[in-house]
Amino acid sequence: MSSFDEREKSFEKKFAHDEELLFKISARKNKYLGEWASKILDHKDEKEYIQSVIKADFAEAGDEDVFRKLKEDLKNHNISDEEIRKKMDELNEKAKSDFK
Repeated sequence: MSSFDEREKSFEKKFAHDEELLFKISARKNKYLGEWASKILDHKDEKEYIQSVIKADFAEAGDEDVFRKLKEDLKNHNISDEEIRKKMDELNEKAKSDFK
């Protein structure tokens, strides 16, 4: 195997590893968001609600699908868009630190 092929394989492995890590961080962040919102909503089945937040992330790329779900679910609890986005950023950092 040439050094070019070895480098290519190495980059492919790193890319796959990085993508897997991003997926895990996103799922952990969504779990934390589900826990946070579930407490505000006083949801009876926290695990079910957390799963619904995690599943919401599969609607489209990025975080807007999760944001829309949280915004809709929390609309009667005086939680601003800014507060939701701030919590999303905060919990994303927490999720990142979980994997360091």
